Order: sequence, then structure tokens, then C-alpha cells
Amino acid sequence: MSLVTLNLPAPDFSLADVNGNPVSLSDFKGKSHVILVLNRGFT
Repeated sequence: MSLVTLNLPAPDFSLADVNGNPVSLSDFKGKSHVILVLNRGFT
């Protein structure tokens, strides 16, 4: 996994939503807030 540099804007990335449609971070540019929830899973 690559490292993220602190205090810089997040790099643009895309993930699938619950319906399989692609959603990019850039889709939210100009919006007030973006909340990212990442689940690394359970082992």
C-alpha cells in the first residue's frame, strides 16, 4: 500500500459504490465536506 503525505490534498481515486457504479473523489470537488470510510476487513 502506498503512503499518503499529510497536509496535502488527497489524490483523486475511483471506487465502486454499492450498486457497482464508479464514484471518484473528484466528483465531490467544490462540495462542503467529504467523508471517507475505509474498512480494511477482519482477519
